[in-house]
Amino acid sequence: MHHNILEIKQLKTYFFTRSGVVKAVDSVNFGIRRGESLCLVGESGCGKTATALSILRLIDSPPGKIIDGEIRYHDEDLLRCSGKRLRQIRGHGIAMIFQDPQSSLNPVFTVGDQIAEQIRMHLKLKRRPTMERTLHLMEQVGIPRARERMKDYPHQFSGGMRQRIMIAAALSCGPEILIADEPTTALDTTIKEQILDIFRDLKQQREMSILFITHDLGTVAGIADRIVVMYGGRIAEVGTVYDIFDQPKHPYTHGLIDCLPDISARSDRLTSIPGMIPSLIDPPDGCIFSPRCPRSMMVCRQKRPKEVIVSKEHLVACHLYS
Repeated sequence: MHHNILEIKQLKTYFFTRSGVVKAVDSVNFGIRRGESLCLVGESGCGKTATALSILRLIDSPPGKIIDGEIRYHDEDLLRCSGKRLRQIRGHGIAMIFQDPQSSLNPVFTVGDQIAEQIRMHLKLKRRPTMERTLHLMEQVGIPRARERMKDYPHQFSGGMRQRIMIAAALSCGPEILIADEPTTALDTTIKEQILDIFRDLKQQREMSILFITHDLGTVAGIADRIVVMYGGRIAEVGTVYDIFDQPKHPYTHGLIDCLPDISARSDRLTSIPGMIPSLIDPPDGCIFSPRCPRSMMVCRQKRPKEVIVSKEHLVACHLYS
């Protein structure tokens, strides 16, 4: 049995809107181990970001509310610890990088000051060691001429460089767990690869646990140890990279893999999964994927599937296997 450094149990995060209750995260369970890179994959709107924000209790309330569940970090339940304790954990224990560095960086402070601020807040270092650490972090994430660029403002950096600044800020206090929410979505392919390289290095050098969130299975192959496939606020399948790519079990996972552009096939059309992403306001009874599923059976429309153990590391929530 591997020891999980973070354990999510029966997490439910709902959003209360005019049109109804959105069940963004609907009884989700998974754990993250020390030093592993766990990728959470699924289409936009499947609840991945809501899951990540729930871990640090950053859900906008209203309309969002964590209804139920436990999130255990070491032996503490983050859903029940004090605001003060939570602020200590944010950044120092668990740090998060958001999708859009534009909105997370403050335009009126230099990037050096923004990284240094985190260090001052959590590590209480004196000015000089703080600046040295800031410089070292900026170099570590590959910002050229870091000493001069510390004095620049966010608007003076390109998108890819801003994303590096965000990563440096997240790493500033040496967190045990780094949550990265779609950190490469807005970037072009070459820069995307460079950012992914930073994550690979982090994992090797710092033995850091990474929760990497993306809608793109292709991105995941190079950095994941294990993959959690999410659909409609629920978990469809969990497995190692090999399980998911070589022996996918859930019809939705099959669909995601079929949608990956196959370089050898040279076909002009990308496969896509037919049908619409379900509304999470009034999800269908039974399996939430059943309306789009090519292998749907009667039971799929009536009963929510339980998680079935396929092998040691491999779980699937699907009636085909129960």
